[in-house]
Amino acid sequence: MSSNIMHVSGKTPESLTGDGKERNPFLSELGDRVRALRARRGMTRKAVSIAADVSERHLANLEYGEGNVSVLVLVQVAQALQCSLAELVGDVSTSSPEWLLIREMLAGRDESALRTARIAVGEALGTGTAGPAVSSRIALVGLRGAGKSTLGRMLAEDLGFPFVELSHEIEQFAGCTVPELQSLYGMNAYRRYERRALEETIQIYSEVVIATPGGLVSDPATFNQLLSHCTSVWLQAKPEDHMGRVQAQGDMRPMAGNAEAMDDLKAILATREPFYGKATYRVDTSAQPITETFQILRQTVREALCVEYAK
Repeated sequence: MSSNIMHVSGKTPESLTGDGKERNPFLSELGDRVRALRARRGMTRKAVSIAADVSERHLANLEYGEGNVSVLVLVQVAQALQCSLAELVGDVSTSSPEWLLIREMLAGRDESALRTARIAVGEALGTGTAGPAVSSRIALVGLRGAGKSTLGRMLAEDLGFPFVELSHEIEQFAGCTVPELQSLYGMNAYRRYERRALEETIQIYSEVVIATPGGLVSDPATFNQLLSHCTSVWLQAKPEDHMGRVQAQGDMRPMAGNAEAMDDLKAILATREPFYGKATYRVDTSAQPITETFQILRQTVREALCVEYAK
C-alpha cells in the first residue's frame, strides 16, 4: 500500500500520517522541535509525559506530526493578523514594544550576527561578555563520558587549582542525589539547583577547574553565566566512546530498558553540539589516549591563561 502511495503521490512514508494522509508541514515541524527539545534536555518520552501530564501516546503523535490539528486554527488566525504565532499565544518577546522591536531587528540574521548581538547585549547590560571569556576559572563542558571528571582532576592538580564537580555541589545544596532530585522534584528544580551551584562556584573561586553536568547547556541563563565568567573547553568524543566510558564506570543506566540507547545518545549529542560549540576551546578526547589528550588540554588551557595573565 505504501509503495502505491509513493508512486502515485510522490510522497515518502515520513511525509504521511498513519492513515496515509499527507502530514501538515507545520505539525511536522512542531513535532521535530518537540523531539529536539526533549533530546537536548536528555529526557525520555515517558519522563516528559509524566511532567506534562500528557499520555505517551499523545506525546508520540505530537512528535510524529500528528498532533491536535486545532493548533492550525491558531496558525491561520496569526496569518490573518499578520503576526507570529508566538505573539498570538504570548511569550516574553511579545510583552512590550521594545521586545518586539528587538526581535524584529534580529529576525532572519545568521548565527554570526546573532552571536555579535548577544555579546554586545551582555556588555551593555553589565552581565559579562556572554561570549568566549578567558579567565582562571576553567569550565569543562560536554556529554557524559567525555572525560570531564578524569581530565578535570588531572588539570586541576597540574595547575594547582581547586577542582569542583558541579554535580556534587548540586547534591550538597539539594540534600539528595541528582537522580533523587530529578525524580522527586522534577527537572525544573534540578536546573535551579544547577544554576545556584554554578553561581556560587564562580563567586567563591577566582581560580578553579569545574566539571559541569552534560545538560547544563540546556538552560540558556546558566550557560550564559558559564560563558561570561569561565574559560570554557568542550571535551568532544564519539558517541560510542561516551557510551563505553559510562558503562566502564559501572553505570548501566544508559542501556537500562532501552534497546535504542545509542540512537537516543546520538540524538542528544546532535541537539547539544551547537551549544557545546559555543565554548572558547575544544579538545577531541576520542582522537588519542588519555595521556596525550591531557597534554593537549593542558597546553590549550595554559596558553589561554598566559593571555589572561598578560592583560
